[in-house]
Amino acid sequence: MKNAYKLISGVLLCLISTIAWGGMFPVMDGALKIMDPFYFTALRYTSASIIFFILLVIFEGRKAFNFKGKVLPLWLFGSAGFAGFGFLVFLGQQMISGAKGAIIAAVFMSTMPLMSAAVSWAATGKKPNKFTFIAIFIALIGVLLVITDGNLMLLYSMKKSLLADVFMLLGAFSWVIYTWGITKFAGFSPLRYTALTCAMGDVTILFAVVLATALGWLHVPAANEISGVWRELSYMILIAGVMAVFTWNAGNKIIGPVNGVLFINAVPVTTLIIASLSGRKVTLFEMSGALLVIAALVLNNIYQRKALRITAVKSMSDVRNSEPKSISAEGEIN
Repeated sequence: MKNAYKLISGVLLCLISTIAWGGMFPVMDGALKIMDPFYFTALRYTSASIIFFILLVIFEGRKAFNFKGKVLPLWLFGSAGFAGFGFLVFLGQQMISGAKGAIIAAVFMSTMPLMSAAVSWAATGKKPNKFTFIAIFIALIGVLLVITDGNLMLLYSMKKSLLADVFMLLGAFSWVIYTWGITKFAGFSPLRYTALTCAMGDVTILFAVVLATALGWLHVPAANEISGVWRELSYMILIAGVMAVFTWNAGNKIIGPVNGVLFINAVPVTTLIIASLSGRKVTLFEMSGALLVIAALVLNNIYQRKALRITAVKSMSDVRNSEPKSISAEGEIN
C-alpha cells in the first residue's frame, strides 16, 4: 500500500510539472506581444534565482553554495539551459506568433528525450540502437506535419518560419544539454544543481541583455510594459519555473527518469487543449503530428525498457554460469 501511494505521488508530481510547462507557451503568446523575449527571460530567471537561493538555504544550508571548483561547467550548463532555452525558444515563438507558434514550440519540447539519445551518443560514444533512429525519424515527420499543416511544399516558402523553427529546435536542444549536465554533478542534489546553474545562467542572460541594450538592439522595458505582463511573468516564475522544476525533480526521484520522461508527452497535449479551449481550431494535421511525436517517444521508451530487461537477465545468467561448481561425495556436479 505504501509503495502504491509513493508511485501515485510520483506520477502526480511529474504530471503537474509537465502540465505547467504545457501551459507555458500559450501564456507566453500574450507576453511576447508586449515585451521582447530577452528582457522577459532576464526578469524571469533573476527572480527565479533569488527564490531558488532562498530555498537552497532553507533546505540545505549555506554550505550548499560551495561550487567545489566547478564554476566553469556550472556556468556552461546554466547558460545552455536558461539563456539558451529562454532566448531561442521564445524568440522563435515570437517570430511565428499566435497559437501556431505556441503549438510548434510545445511539439519541439516533446522531442527532447529523443534528442538526449544524440547527446548521449556524442558524450559516451555509445551508438543508439536502430529502433531509436526509427523513432527519431517518426518524430521528425510529426514535427513537419505540425509546422506545415500537412503541406510539405510550404517549406520552400516559409523562410521566416523555418528560421523560427531552427531557433526553437536549438532552444530545446540547449535544455537537453542542461538536463544531461546533472550527471556530471553526482554530489549535487537536484535543488543545488538547479539553484547554482540558474544563477550562473542568469549572469549570461544579464550580460547579453545589457550588451544588446548598449548597442541599441534592445530597449529597457517601460513601466507599463512590465505591468502589462505581470500575470504572465508570475506564471513563468512561480508555476512554470520554481514549482514545475521542484515537482519534476521530486517525481523523477520516486518513479525514476525512465518512467518520468514519458510525462513530457503532456506538454504538447496541454498546449493543444488550451489552444482549443481558447477558441483556436486545432487542425487534423497538427493533432496527427503531435500524436506521431508522442507515439515515437512512447514506443522508443518501451523498446528501451525491454532491452534493459533482456540485458539484466543475460547478466544474471552469465553470473550464475561463471560460479564455480562444487562436486559432491558421490561425484555429482552441483
